[in-house]
Amino acid sequence: MAGTKNHDYHILPPDVIPLVASLAALTFTSGMVLYMHDNPLGKFVAGAGMAVLLATIFQWFTKIVFESKEGHHTPVVQLHQRYGMILFIASEVMFFVGWFWAFFDFSLFPSQIATVIGGHWPPKSMDAVLDAFDLPLINTLVLLCSGTTVTWAHHCLLHGDRDGVKKGLWCTILLGMLFTSLQAYEYIHAPFGFGKTTYGSAFYMATGFHGFHVIIGTIFLIVCLKRTYNGDFTPRQHFGFEAAAWYWHFVDVVWLFLFAAIYVWGNWGFPTD
Repeated sequence: MAGTKNHDYHILPPDVIPLVASLAALTFTSGMVLYMHDNPLGKFVAGAGMAVLLATIFQWFTKIVFESKEGHHTPVVQLHQRYGMILFIASEVMFFVGWFWAFFDFSLFPSQIATVIGGHWPPKSMDAVLDAFDLPLINTLVLLCSGTTVTWAHHCLLHGDRDGVKKGLWCTILLGMLFTSLQAYEYIHAPFGFGKTTYGSAFYMATGFHGFHVIIGTIFLIVCLKRTYNGDFTPRQHFGFEAAAWYWHFVDVVWLFLFAAIYVWGNWGFPTD
């Protein structure tokens, strides 16, 4: 019969959401550029873009969950979703490579920008840096523990232990919130600011974007917790949870590199506050 489905693929109907999301992302980034150039309209344009972007993401993810419940996520579709998530994480890796590149360029070749940092790293104009083995070390342990708890939740899900999934997700979410709170406290009491030196700019951009990813990952896990209470996940059908867990482990690994490169190696031999 005409229109009979004889394949495992899910053919999506036409939808305006991808176009709206793209325009919202363009609006948000344009607003941020205006804001960084002290244009008074920048924060309004960025705010409007972010609001529309969040609304479209919510609508988009809601449709994906609904499609999963309808049985459209066949093994073939799930395989391609995994490929998509892997490519997304790979793009995020390259995003952070840019910030690491900037930090290492400043720190390894200070003589090339001697007029800016005095041929010394961290710049001589700075009085102190953060002690890597104080709050940053605590945050590292917090994030490593959260990686353990999300793995525990995943293990419980594979074995049909729904109560264990809930406990593991609750622990991971609380640890993620604790990490964000400690990093906010660190920023408030840091002995240097953003934009005053190349060190401060590289430090805040690298660690700040990582903190933003922790917040996004925490939201992912909160959604997974809600879906767990709704009974959406099964041992054989739980890619949404798996994608969130992959993302969280990616955040863990990036932080280990940030801690080793920026907090420990980048501050070596400099006075700490």
